[in-house]
Amino acid sequence: MKILICDDSLMIRRQFKNMILEIGNHDVIEAVNGENAIAVYKENKPDLVYMDIIMPVLNGIGAINGIIEIDKNAKVIMLSSVGTKENLSEALKAGAVDFIQKPVEMEILKRTLDKFYKEA
Repeated sequence: MKILICDDSLMIRRQFKNMILEIGNHDVIEAVNGENAIAVYKENKPDLVYMDIIMPVLNGIGAINGIIEIDKNAKVIMLSSVGTKENLSEALKAGAVDFIQKPVEMEILKRTLDKFYKEA
C-alpha cells in the first residue's frame, strides 16, 4: 500500500514512517505541509494519507479540501494533538475518514492500517 505522511515535524514524519515500515512492507512518501501534500497526492495517488491538522503554509483542513477535489474517494486520516477537537470536527466534515491522537501508539496505527489496507 502507498501511504502519504504529512506533518511539518521531521521527527514526527520519521517516527511515523518507521512505525509503518515496522508493521508492513508499505511504500511511504512524505509531505511537509498541506500545500506540499496536495502536490504529492496528485503526483503519487497514495492509498492512504495521514495528515497533521496544524501546519504552516496550508493546514490539514485546507489540504483535505484540495485532495478531495483531486480524488473524492481519498482516504485521509487526521493526526491530532491534544486540544484540537474543533479542528478535528472540521476535518471530518471536510472528508477525513478517521483520526488518531498524537503521540501515535503502534497498536492504534496498526488497526487503522489493517482497516484501510483491506479497502485499498
